[in-house]
Amino acid sequence: MSSEKEKAPDFSNRAYLLPPINREALKFGPVAFALALAVVAGTWFCPVLAWFAVPSLLLAWGVCLFFRDPDRYPPDDPSAILSPADGRVCMVEECDLPDSLADGTRHVRVSVFMSVFDVHVNRMPTAGTVEKVEYVAAGKFLNASLDKASKENERCNYLVRAERGVYAVTQIAGLVARRIVPQVKEGERREAAERFGLIRFGSRLDVYLPVGVKALVRVGQRTVAGETVLARF
Repeated sequence: MSSEKEKAPDFSNRAYLLPPINREALKFGPVAFALALAVVAGTWFCPVLAWFAVPSLLLAWGVCLFFRDPDRYPPDDPSAILSPADGRVCMVEECDLPDSLADGTRHVRVSVFMSVFDVHVNRMPTAGTVEKVEYVAAGKFLNASLDKASKENERCNYLVRAERGVYAVTQIAGLVARRIVPQVKEGERREAAERFGLIRFGSRLDVYLPVGVKALVRVGQRTVAGETVLARF
């Protein structure tokens, strides 16, 4: 198994500073900027607020950056199973599917942990039809990197039927993340690397590979949603 050499961000590239923003930012960005502008305007009447002007503007910009949604370019490989999330592989192990999707067989599960600094738009690992969407709202907010978070935290399970096999994906809310946003419905077909949802403010994605498929990544490896190959049929 091999991983691509990580490159330092190129901050001279406009896409790092002004990337495309997901529509979910419309629920938070305007409020954050309105508060920041209120602080800036308030400095005319209360000079002490000047200490908070720059931090408030940076915070508003940071909120928008959290919802950044850069373009992704999946490999031209129909056998590839891609990472659904930006982040770092925190677990690769054999286990059962989530209880509601269990089929009596063991699957290799690849878990990708997303920090608050990662892109949080999630993308389809392969082309396929989403046969089942199950949102488990009642749950804890344990650290998403813990194994038991897959059964005890708030989560959303997806069962996907691809041309070459069936697999599952689970979005898991974490210690900071408090809201999973599914953007696909049962019966819908999506292409590889198409968006299917996001998790606000850090969390974890689990991919349960089809039976007999082995992972091509290892713990600690960085992944890019819609581009990094986790496995192949």
